[in-house]
Amino acid sequence: MNQFFNNKKLIVLLISVITFISLIAYSLTNGREKTSVPQQVGNDVTGSIARIFSKPAEVVANFVDSVDNLMNTYEENQALKSKIDTVYELQVKVYDLEKDNERMKEELALKSTISEYEQINASVVSRNPDSWLNQIVIDKGSEDGVAIDMSVMAGNGLIGRVSEVNPTSSKVLLLTTSNDAANRVSAEIQTESGSVHGIVNGYDEKSKMLAMSQIPPDAEIKVGDKVITSGLGGVSPSTLLIGTVEKIGMDNYGLFKEVTIKPAGEIYDIRFVTVIKRLSGSGE
Repeated sequence: MNQFFNNKKLIVLLISVITFISLIAYSLTNGREKTSVPQQVGNDVTGSIARIFSKPAEVVANFVDSVDNLMNTYEENQALKSKIDTVYELQVKVYDLEKDNERMKEELALKSTISEYEQINASVVSRNPDSWLNQIVIDKGSEDGVAIDMSVMAGNGLIGRVSEVNPTSSKVLLLTTSNDAANRVSAEIQTESGSVHGIVNGYDEKSKMLAMSQIPPDAEIKVGDKVITSGLGGVSPSTLLIGTVEKIGMDNYGLFKEVTIKPAGEIYDIRFVTVIKRLSGSGE
């Protein structure tokens, strides 16, 4: 019995829906200007329902469009970011190549000024940050003719000497090293009145200048005079440029003059070097 009543209710509901839809269809197809009351009610109900559901549908559609636009914008931003990163990488490479080109030009200019010596060109392959001012490692060794105590130049001037040699690499002890016993170089200052001898034996990291001491107190020295190797120490050959006189003074005891030297060689950005090998039969 309960099932019969439930089915009867379902049949009534179905008939009502069919009737409602028929009224709507009739109102759409009937071309008469006047409509019946049931049609007006049906139209009003249909319009209200359409308005109720149209707003959420519009919101959902706008949300979907916004998400789609956002995804497109994200993809475009990622593509642009990738292009910008590529541009930055190219700029870095160009800058690095320009620096290498400048260093190579300096080495070529250096080669023409020290033609009386055999030269071994090399590249810096290692420089430990913990010993940045102490030593570098180059890619030439005993197989290339490099030997201990050979002078090493970079840029336009002397930067150090070979301290250790392996078959395919070598260590170079720099003039800027904090080891006072290892950075001494016998040097001379070219003045208008002649050569003035002394010892290059220190480096000031703050001023980025070399120091030269044991200079006769009566020596006539001017700012800008060139400082070169003297060849008297038995290690470096003569006439290798070290730098120019920047400042002149007396030592703490007033016995000798001291000068501050602006290095001619590259100190910090060392990429290429020239190892100086004395020619056989040289008088030095």
